[in-house]
Amino acid sequence: MSTLTATAEEPRTAPTRPAYRVTGRRVLSSEWAKLWSLRSTWITLGLGLLFLVVFGLIAAARYRSMVGTPRMAPDFARATAVSLSLFGTNFAQLALGVLGVLVMAGEYSTGLIRSTLAAVPRRLPVLWSKAAVFGLVALTVGTLGSFVAFLLGSGIVSGTPAAMDLTHAGVVRSLLGAGLYLGLVGVIGIALGALLRSVAGGISVLVATLMLIPGLISLLPSSWQDDISPYLPSHAGQAMFAVTQDSTTLSPLAGLLVFLGWTVLALAGAAYRLARSDA
Repeated sequence: MSTLTATAEEPRTAPTRPAYRVTGRRVLSSEWAKLWSLRSTWITLGLGLLFLVVFGLIAAARYRSMVGTPRMAPDFARATAVSLSLFGTNFAQLALGVLGVLVMAGEYSTGLIRSTLAAVPRRLPVLWSKAAVFGLVALTVGTLGSFVAFLLGSGIVSGTPAAMDLTHAGVVRSLLGAGLYLGLVGVIGIALGALLRSVAGGISVLVATLMLIPGLISLLPSSWQDDISPYLPSHAGQAMFAVTQDSTTLSPLAGLLVFLGWTVLALAGAAYRLARSDA
């Protein structure tokens, strides 16, 4: 009887659970898996790469067909193999920026953000991880596309005044700058998605910032344009991968610093809202 009583009085111990810690590496791994699980990732990255290469080849082929003819505009006549090959950057930036917005704001539209923030209560590591993962992917795609477009485009314009190769001064720097610019555009897309929490709103602001506002600034008086235009995100980004500069454009380093400033500003706004607002 005493044995039975003693057995009955022994406390039941709950099964021990393994202790899981939220670490930066695990958050990065989670965001990497989520990024590649989306079908839109593969499609949009493919479109961005296609835009970058195909439009660059079209510009190079058009230059080749018009070189030495009176139909060529003076600005087009001053083009180089780099500027022709990177013509598709204007289109690739939209694809990569839009995908950045989708990666972040899409979690708010589906409600997945609640599960994400429940797993990472401190919240901000989610933003940093998404920005790092997607920024690295966009940087890789942009750099790869820039070099492919240049290698193919330089072959098309070979023997023309625009001909250049990788050994020319500033060529490699320009191609790397184009890849870095596209990578930072992807990070800005992530920031806008977190700041606005709306796919439509984030895309609208992205398009307005990169394409509409520069067009509106061109309507201002010339003296105002010279003071404002170089510091717009799109113009500062273009200075990062321009082979030559003039008095109206920033140097590559200055363009990089200005564009980094815009990127940091967008991330700061996104971090503030993510930390202070409910999901």
